[in-house]
Formats: sequence, structure tokens, C-alpha cells
Amino acid sequence: MDAFRAERCGGLEQQLVRATASGAGSMVRSPSSRGAARPAAHTVVLPTDAAGPLEIALAGPGLLTYVTVHDGHGRYVGGAMGSRGHHWGNTEPLRAGETYTVRVGAQDAAGTPVGVTMAFRTAAAARDERLTAEFGPRPGTYGAGQIVTASLSRPVPAGDPAARARLERALQVTSEPAVEGAWHWVDDSTLHYRPRTYWPAHAVVHVVSGLDGVEVGEHEYGGPSEDLRFTVGDRIEALTDAAAHEMTVRRNGRTVRTIPVTTGKEGFLTRSGIKVVLGKERKVRMRGDTVGIKRGTSEFYDLPVFYATRVTWSGEYVHAAPWSVDAQGEENVSHGCTGMSTADAAWFFDTVREGDVVSVVNSGGEPMAPFANGFGDWNLTWDAWLAGSALGGATDAPLASASATTSAHTPSRLLPLT
Repeated sequence: MDAFRAERCGGLEQQLVRATASGAGSMVRSPSSRGAARPAAHTVVLPTDAAGPLEIALAGPGLLTYVTVHDGHGRYVGGAMGSRGHHWGNTEPLRAGETYTVRVGAQDAAGTPVGVTMAFRTAAAARDERLTAEFGPRPGTYGAGQIVTASLSRPVPAGDPAARARLERALQVTSEPAVEGAWHWVDDSTLHYRPRTYWPAHAVVHVVSGLDGVEVGEHEYGGPSEDLRFTVGDRIEALTDAAAHEMTVRRNGRTVRTIPVTTGKEGFLTRSGIKVVLGKERKVRMRGDTVGIKRGTSEFYDLPVFYATRVTWSGEYVHAAPWSVDAQGEENVSHGCTGMSTADAAWFFDTVREGDVVSVVNSGGEPMAPFANGFGDWNLTWDAWLAGSALGGATDAPLASASATTSAHTPSRLLPLT
């Protein structure tokens, strides 16, 4: 299975992973990893039930340094490293029919840092063959950029557009106040929903599946899915101008703080574009060898970092950087993250929540990917977003219940159903 592309600030070199029937797979170094072309993301279905073990192990001599596993909703799976650092195993069960992202850092026998990001999907539960959807995020209050996710219990291939259209129309998203929005197929088993623009402040969002008892494909029917309701808080938007070395934070359209910052320097340029807060960690350890910086070199670092607000899965944060206060507001000296004073980072940490919008302009860095490294969905134009919908404004047959014998044609809808 090809690994995802290497990333900065907590990113990893491209590697090759062998998926195995007993678990997640073994990791081997890819001789063409440096300077390689961007590979396609790849998801493997593992022949294991959700209660089965997940083991991450090295294919050759070396030492695991860290392993993280999270699902499409951002929920982390508990695990423990073996006593000798040669393998990692889960301490919490996996979920059936769920897609997981695994990030592994290691050192080979020569002490060279290597790593990989990979994805796999557990098999759907055999006791229930009906197609269901699990919605994210969890109930709660989120920022105006929060994406709604739907993880399907079984894939619906792009080669069956009629089934995709029926399923998509059954996944109803409503909000108060009402907004224009649409689903977008990320892969055969995952859909994302977003409004045309950010959610209004204090909106209430309700997600319902109408799949139960509905014929999706030939002799394939939907099953029951749990509804989701969440609320949106104040509309917080943070805009970092890397050329001006300044972050402007707005609450409901009004500027509430301007913060001197430093972003990625040459060779470690911060990704440009719109990102969404994924989580917050009051303290996190950051090390240079996770981005290929060798120990003993002038660029190496190994630091406890406080008030770290995560914006990508690969490790880009907004965080306290007291060691670079003199550069903040003046020049870019970081390895890809956005650094600020401890006081400003603590304020930012306490102000934002998951789903809040964090944008970067004038950094010179590569664009934020739409789906592979967090919620970059907002970087797609509305036309590009609609192109990922199976409805696409065309006229399709509506959903029919299992007992229905006739159906009429109705126009597809891109507005939330009310």
C-alpha cells in the first residue's frame, strides 16, 4: 500500500507499507522516497473484526518512536508500545466499518528517522449487512468551519452513480438558520458536507439518515443510523499573513486581537490556504527527527511546546514559541508551524474551538490539501465542491422504500431538506 505524501512540521518521509491479514501491516523503507512524485492515498480493507487486534511493527531492525491512530471523526484509539519499542498494539477496540489513519515514526538500525502515514478500513459487521452511515463530529459546539462527515458501513463505488445519488439524497442536513450546502464524495465510503460559505454563528445543525428500509442498489437496503445534532459557536476566523508576520483574529466579523507571529522559513514553508482547528493539546513534544532533521545538526530541536492548537494531522500547529519572540512580527524562522508568545498562544488556545477557521496567506508554501491532512474542504470552490456530489443538479429517481412498487422522478436538491 502506498503511503501518503510527506508533510512538513511533524510530517514524515514517504514509505511503503505491507498490509497483512493479522493487522495493520509492517513498515519498510522505500528507496525512492526522497523526491518521489506524490502518490495517491490508498485505503485497504483488513480482514479482521472490530474487536480484533491491531499491531504496528517494523519490518526490519529499528525502533518505533511514536504511533497514533485516529478515525475519520478525529477519535484516537488507545494503544501501548511494546517494552522494546519494536511493536505497538491497540488497547481499545476498533469500530466495524470505520476508516482509520495511522501515523508511525521510527528509527532504522542506523538511527535515521523514518515514518509513514497510512489508512485502512475495518470490515463491516457481518451481523448487519444493511448499509448505514455514522455521522461526525460528536454532539457539541463547534466553529463555523466544521465539516459534517458520513462514514458508510460499506462502500458505494463511483461506478454506480444511481446508488450514490439515492444514498446522498437520503442523508439529510438541516440547519437553523437554513443555508445552502451539499455532500461531496471523498471516497467510496466517506462523504463530507459543508455549506457554500461558513456556518452562521450560533446555528443549530441536524443530520438525519433516511436510509432505513430504503433500496439503495439492487437487492441492497439501508439500515438505521443514529442522528446527529450539534451547534455552532461564535464565528472565529484567524488569518495569518506570513509576509506581514501577523495574525488577525476576528469574532463575528469584528477584529478582537492582532498577534505578531513567525511562520515557516525557507525549506519549511507553512502551508497556504484554509484550515480548520482539529484539536488542542496543552503540551506536546516536538522533535526535529520527525521531519527528517538529524540530531546534532543546527536545525535539530527537541522541545516541550505549550498551548498547541492542531490544524493538520501531520503536525502543523499554532503554538507558544518563547524561543522566537524576537523574530515574531519581524521574520519567519519556524519549521512550518505558526509561533507566537506564550501569552498570545494561551489566549488563542482558550479562544478557539474545534471547527474554527485558521487561514494562511503569502507564505509561499504548498496549498492545503482538501481531504488528506485534516479539513481542507474550504479550499475547493463551490463549483468544485458540487462536482463531487452525485446529484449535481441533475434529475434523479427519488428514494423508494423496500415495499414501494412505483416511483416518480423529482429534481435533485442541493439545499438542506426542511
